[in-house]
Amino acid sequence: MKLYFYPLSSYSQKVLTALYEKNVEFTPEMIRLDDAEERAKYRELYPLGKVPLLVLDDGYMIPESSIIIEYVDTHHEGARLIPSDPDSSRRTRFYDRMYDLYLNDSVTSLVFEGFKPEDERDQKTLEKANFRIDVMYGYMDDHFAESTWTMGDDFTMADCAAAPALFYAQQYAPFTGRTNIESYYARLAERASFARVIEQTRPYLEELTATA
Repeated sequence: MKLYFYPLSSYSQKVLTALYEKNVEFTPEMIRLDDAEERAKYRELYPLGKVPLLVLDDGYMIPESSIIIEYVDTHHEGARLIPSDPDSSRRTRFYDRMYDLYLNDSVTSLVFEGFKPEDERDQKTLEKANFRIDVMYGYMDDHFAESTWTMGDDFTMADCAAAPALFYAQQYAPFTGRTNIESYYARLAERASFARVIEQTRPYLEELTATA
């Protein structure tokens, strides 16, 4: 199977973390979303043009990061990223949604607004993003006072979702002083699966920073 992804995409990083966590074999197909010609060619395969996209050997396409992880988790061996217990499963999906919708998407908004000249930045977007991030940080700092990972002792899909958001948040929405989040991110950065993602991402991030 093939994974279409872009190294700087937080949702691509989320799925890559899950694939590495479960040691799943796949063929990487990198899409340069910053290249108009490459984006247009990719849309011939997937008209929405979003990444990541998992394409099975029979050509069946699975989009959306959480759905890709769910497929991988149920069709490949290894530690479960979504617990089999119904209540734990529901809670994992809940945290996954919270991290995606209110942390990751908010941090992404700050990133994109940050590329604009200061007088062209949408202040309502910035205010909304900063508000949601502050609420999430308050909750997460309390949560990780007593929890190693989001779901306790087990690394799950929720942690795959939180990791890329916090990776970018270090620069655009620093959590300095939120000691429990700092400790949590340190554990994430040391996790072999996500450490591998960071290592693969840095050259593209440095390239982007150099041209910004």
